[in-house]
Amino acid sequence: MGRVVVAVVVIGLGVYAFVQALQTDATQIRFMPRWLWVAVILAFPVIGPAAWIVAGREGRAAITEDRRPLGPDDDPDFLRKLK
Repeated sequence: MGRVVVAVVVIGLGVYAFVQALQTDATQIRFMPRWLWVAVILAFPVIGPAAWIVAGREGRAAITEDRRPLGPDDDPDFLRKLK
């Protein structure tokens, strides 16, 4: 039973990392090109997905830094123009 659980976790982790590597925007992938990340994920069933999750993509904080304000009341330039 324990081997089955380990196998399911390894396969699930691999599938998750594989799908994320294919769906992640190219500007958010770090250190290697997408095709090489996919090859590493497929070639090394435990180390590859773990490396992708830890180092392959930028974190959410890096993604949100470049976002513009959502509404006009959040934009300091817009508020300055009102005064």
